[in-house]
Amino acid sequence: MTEAVPDLSLVLDAAIPDIDWARLPAGARATTFAAPSGDLALIEGGQAGNPRVILVPGVTGSKEDFFLMLPLLADAGYHVLTFDMAGQYESADAGPEHLSPPRRHYDHDLFVMDLIAILDSAPGAAHVLGYSFAGTVAQIALTLRPELFASLTLLSSPPQSGQGFRGVKRIGWFSGMATGRVGAALMIWGVRKNFTHVPPGRLAFVRHRFAFTRRRSVEDIISLMKRAPDLVEILAASPIPKLVAVGEHDLWPTPLHRDFAESIGASLAIYATGHSPCETAPNQLVRDLLALYSGPARTE
Repeated sequence: MTEAVPDLSLVLDAAIPDIDWARLPAGARATTFAAPSGDLALIEGGQAGNPRVILVPGVTGSKEDFFLMLPLLADAGYHVLTFDMAGQYESADAGPEHLSPPRRHYDHDLFVMDLIAILDSAPGAAHVLGYSFAGTVAQIALTLRPELFASLTLLSSPPQSGQGFRGVKRIGWFSGMATGRVGAALMIWGVRKNFTHVPPGRLAFVRHRFAFTRRRSVEDIISLMKRAPDLVEILAASPIPKLVAVGEHDLWPTPLHRDFAESIGASLAIYATGHSPCETAPNQLVRDLLALYSGPARTE
């Protein structure tokens, strides 16, 4: 009887050490991008001119969330870019006051304009991954500029429109009563308390970047996540390959993600992890991304 060959990506993910998350991956380059909201801190890997992959982190996140994935995608022949969204970590100075005309709050339009500017900065469509809240941003950008997208991956993104927190495990019933300020405070408190038991090196970095992230941006994003647009019909009509990728212990229950993936015509990948497969299952996630990217080309 022939033994099954173990999935190498599972083996590699199980052996991930606790790394220094502030250290650039080999071959990566740090720069800035002049976006509509201000200068965004950006990291890129791979050769410019290769097919692009844009990895967008979520609220309280940063480009470093993709450090384990970036070299894998670059080695596979892609030009990989990831950036801190406006108000987050090293893009903390970017914000609504820099828009023309200036605004008081971070809104969907601000984040979407920034992403579209990055997508528009080089020719050709790009593979876009939006993580958590950035999944909503990527969806909106796709509806506005579909020609800029070669594929769309939604990583641990809210699977419900409107009040997106209502389906969250355990606290969904309460989320509708919490303001953006209260929600932001609870989120930051929970991450700092390390209820998900991330390794010491990762926890030290996460606590470090909180000192830079603009609290107002987090409060505004939490409010935005309670009024997410319903884009299911437009997404379902899009011909590009789509993937919903989540951990089985994500904030939202797996059945919600499964229903959402089915409603937009996306493939579904589920990993034995939590809200952050980019950190805990990067090899499996990249495996699935490469399969998505090599699938049938879009047809109009």
